[in-house]
Amino acid sequence: MDKRRFSNRGANPRRSFGRGFGKRFAQKIMPNSELIGAIQAGRAVNEIKQTQPEAEFIPQNKFEDFKISPLVLENIRQKGYTTPTPIQDQAIAPIIEGRDAIGIANTGTGKTAAFLIPLVDKVFRNKAERVLIVAPTHELVLQIQEELRAFAKGLGIYSALCIGGVGMGRQISQLRQNPHFVIGTPGRLKDLIGERNLQLSQFHNVVLDEADRMVDIGFINDIKYFISLLPQVRQSLFFSATISGKVKEILQKFVKNPVTISVKKQETAENIEQETIRIEPGYNKIDKLHDLLRQEGFDKVLIFGRTKWGVQKLTDELIRRGFKAGAIHGNKRQNQRQKVLDAFKSNEIQILLATDVASRGLDIPDVSHVINYDMPESYEVYVHRIGRTGRADKKGIALTFLEPNG
Repeated sequence: MDKRRFSNRGANPRRSFGRGFGKRFAQKIMPNSELIGAIQAGRAVNEIKQTQPEAEFIPQNKFEDFKISPLVLENIRQKGYTTPTPIQDQAIAPIIEGRDAIGIANTGTGKTAAFLIPLVDKVFRNKAERVLIVAPTHELVLQIQEELRAFAKGLGIYSALCIGGVGMGRQISQLRQNPHFVIGTPGRLKDLIGERNLQLSQFHNVVLDEADRMVDIGFINDIKYFISLLPQVRQSLFFSATISGKVKEILQKFVKNPVTISVKKQETAENIEQETIRIEPGYNKIDKLHDLLRQEGFDKVLIFGRTKWGVQKLTDELIRRGFKAGAIHGNKRQNQRQKVLDAFKSNEIQILLATDVASRGLDIPDVSHVINYDMPESYEVYVHRIGRTGRADKKGIALTFLEPNG
């Protein structure tokens, strides 16, 4: 990165943006010094690279090698998939065989297709099969449905989307038609179950996607409740970036004799250049952000904030300053969030601001920069955030603001 691009308002760019920011400052003044030290020392780069194969990945299978119907294979080809990713290479065959599976994988590894492809084929072969997919956020649910439509194109397979923030009427109507796939967030699924519009005993195929995140945001009891309502004989697929103690509680009751696939690789993280931005005493943080966004190359920027209120306030300020910006967070209705996401994807707006919960599962191409305007809660969250850029073999830049008072 050419650090001269960040020279502004008399600040010394070498002091403000370089990795040489002193550990002594971080330890004595900064909160969460271990996280800051990891970012500053570039351990994020090293950790991500260590999770990648040293040699180029060579799949053991082609999609044609799997026992998949020709029409499903044609949809895979039309979607532009040529060779399986590591998790697809390892997971599709056992799922086709009917095995329970635990997939340990981050967003961006192709995990959605790893479970959708065999399940679409299963339903296509037997239209009596029904599949329940539970995911933590509206955005991830929508992305799963979008991929499902591509893989199930022309196969007579129907789905229902069950998310909060929109009326239940249409969702209830869809459920009454006994769709093959039901994809939803825990809160809305629980509401539909409570009003007897959804009976989990009808689903013999169940996917828990990003289970660790569902636990993190307080859905563990809902997940346990869902499991208690499922039929004993079922195929259970479980995907998570990490397996914590609470996640293990779910696993014990959910899967039986599973095959475990661990793919801790984020395909493009090695393409991310990480920098820190020190906010000098007396210098306004929003002004620093303003100056950055005016620099050449900040074409498609994702900014993370800590709170819904803070994200919205910053968005309003950036719009007031003439930037094309939008926000997604929990205080916005689903149709509002989707409208902003679509505008960002189509380059109608340059800047998307988000909280961590709202951003979970986002897969937006060509994000040039991720900016951690507020420090992440943990190192894992940091890695998740910066993984939104540097995708599909493109370069990306992640910038983290450091303030004297945290």
